[in-house]
Amino acid sequence: MEKVIEILNRMQADGVFEKYAIGGGIAAIYYLEPYQTDDIDVFFFPVTIGETGLVSLEPIYSYLAKLGYYPVKEGIMIEGWPVQFVAPFKSTQEEAVTEARVVEYGHTPSLIFSAEHLAAELLRSGRPKDQTRVIDLIQSKKVDMDTFREIVQRHDLIDQWNDFMVRYDLEE
Repeated sequence: MEKVIEILNRMQADGVFEKYAIGGGIAAIYYLEPYQTDDIDVFFFPVTIGETGLVSLEPIYSYLAKLGYYPVKEGIMIEGWPVQFVAPFKSTQEEAVTEARVVEYGHTPSLIFSAEHLAAELLRSGRPKDQTRVIDLIQSKKVDMDTFREIVQRHDLIDQWNDFMVRYDLEE
């Protein structure tokens, strides 16, 4: 995985995208016990947006093709890891990339979602496996609850949070 991170850092330095942050299952593994995950979710700010306002993945795909990496399913296989590139389309994702934490993987710096932004994004997505990860993040004490509540409020997730607390019998 360190090689993937080196390539992501190089892509950012070369201007393929403005900034990236790893979210999803790999970010959760950083904070929690290891578990099976299918891919690396890389959220990125594009350098350019097309005339239609749509984000094109072409600069990413052509850059990686020059390095010998090609699409597979909904991502690109890089050094044995399926990598999905996702342009943030929700405010929680945008803020998570903007405020990403710098962590070391081996000897390589990487950007990942903070535990609080990860929990908020998982709460927003609402999938059962993501809800389980929210509980795990909170119970692990990796989430600063004051910061998390501010994120939830700022991104209009209060109703989802209240429903979540009732569903899982959690107390504030």
